[in-house]
Amino acid sequence: MHNASGLHARPAAAFVRAACTFQSDIRVANLTTGSDPVTAKSIIGVLGLGVQRGHRISLLVDGADEGPAAEALRTLVEAGLGEDEAGLGEGRPEPGASRPS
Repeated sequence: MHNASGLHARPAAAFVRAACTFQSDIRVANLTTGSDPVTAKSIIGVLGLGVQRGHRISLLVDGADEGPAAEALRTLVEAGLGEDEAGLGEGRPEPGASRPS
């Protein structure tokens, strides 16, 4: 997992939203903790994996659009799930940063 905070609520929601756009059965597992695969279309399931920065995950995709689904989710995860390196999200100031007046 590349983003600073792992799969906490905001990036997990982005992951689930993306998974829900595909017809295929998509399952994700936390390889680092040895979790069983859960549906990638459930926020509760994904959050329950406890994925943290540095953990490795596995995607299991089966269905008519499995190729595009696997590629889209892999790309999303590798890009940090919409969060910057500090894990603050786009457009959020870093802690202690001054705001423009």
